[in-house]
Amino acid sequence: MKQEDVIQYCLGKPEAVETFPANDDASVYKVRHKMFALVGDNQGVGRVNLKCDPDKAIELREKYPSIIPGYHMNKRHWNTILLDSSVPADKIRQLIDHSYGLVVNGLMDGERNEMEANHDNDLLYRQLTLKD
Repeated sequence: MKQEDVIQYCLGKPEAVETFPANDDASVYKVRHKMFALVGDNQGVGRVNLKCDPDKAIELREKYPSIIPGYHMNKRHWNTILLDSSVPADKIRQLIDHSYGLVVNGLMDGERNEMEANHDNDLLYRQLTLKD
């Protein structure tokens, strides 16, 4: 999956916004002011940081060499996926859905309830529980 495809997929999530807090080299994707993805590149290799269930994060790192502990993130809760084509695109989309769902689920009750009232819950929580 290419960096541009990751960006478009992130922007397709309900209420997702793109920000550039540090510089134009890394884009941050948020829902209700909470980050669910950070996309950038390092020496020409695209990468995306995604929130992940801590137990699943370890399993993913063991299964895919291109999934590593979150670069400059809490390594227990974030993974970095190198966009070098070694992780299938469907798996990356699933991991974006998972990250987004974790963030939505962690919103304050009022914000979460408003989102649930305005959007299909399947879109909000598509991969809250990761499937193998």
